[in-house]
Amino acid sequence: MCGIVGLFLKDKALEPQLGSMLTDMLITMTDRGPDSAGIAIYGAPQAGHAKLTIQSDTAARDFDGLAERLSSELGAPVTLTRKDTHAVLDFPADKAADTRAALERLVPGVRVMSAGESIEIYKEVGLPKDVAARFEISAMSGTHGIGHTRMATESAVTTMGAHPFNTGADQCLVHNGSLSNHNSLRRKLLREGVRIETQNDTEVAAAYLTWKMREGATLGEALESSLVDLDGFFTFVVGTEDGFGVVRDPIACKPAVMAETDQYVAFGSEYRALVNLPGIEQARVWEPEPATVYFWKH
Repeated sequence: MCGIVGLFLKDKALEPQLGSMLTDMLITMTDRGPDSAGIAIYGAPQAGHAKLTIQSDTAARDFDGLAERLSSELGAPVTLTRKDTHAVLDFPADKAADTRAALERLVPGVRVMSAGESIEIYKEVGLPKDVAARFEISAMSGTHGIGHTRMATESAVTTMGAHPFNTGADQCLVHNGSLSNHNSLRRKLLREGVRIETQNDTEVAAAYLTWKMREGATLGEALESSLVDLDGFFTFVVGTEDGFGVVRDPIACKPAVMAETDQYVAFGSEYRALVNLPGIEQARVWEPEPATVYFWKH
């Protein structure tokens, strides 16, 4: 089934509460997908800096001294902030490609959860409340974010198979549904040089949007194209550095509800995910239309 939540803040005064609000929303969706969970948090980028969120099953060994080794390898300062099995690497933005290549050489077992200037993704196998607690999501601030709790149907229950998926800088996607043509599309995207690391159909959808935008499409145009090029049934919620979008397939068989106030835009697979948001009683609440792209941007 899977459960999706998303929150795009218009009111900067709410930014310190982003993590706590998203966590509460996601925990409410636990019975839609108890296998694994993840949250993408977007914060204000730091000028001249980029970051990677990384994960390791042997974090104590792999993260120990890693910042120093990367700094030496790159000839540039790298900092590492560890959170349980994850860590955030911060480094000069012009060293992004070199940092990823050095990371693969120095600790090939480490996995990249997200890359960009403003995004951090934390995901693991387990219930939303446990995953959120491990990474202290409730204490995080930010401008917008997306959460997902998964019920695996098409690939293994693993950390890498959990959502969200990040296939382009500061871009991520979560998905409720199933794609029927993801294998052929995966082969095409790999030929086009797009990085895909799992057998999950959702990662293919994320990679498809990355490819379309690399070819010059806006996110809105890429989402419109997905309605033609992706076969199956789906609800996508996507994030970019400064934006938040939603699209459902033409049949729209997967549940979805949205709410908007002067302070925020919120998405939930069910309305009960939204009931604790401030001012929800006065919000405009609606079900997103089939085959319709919704997008908000700071």
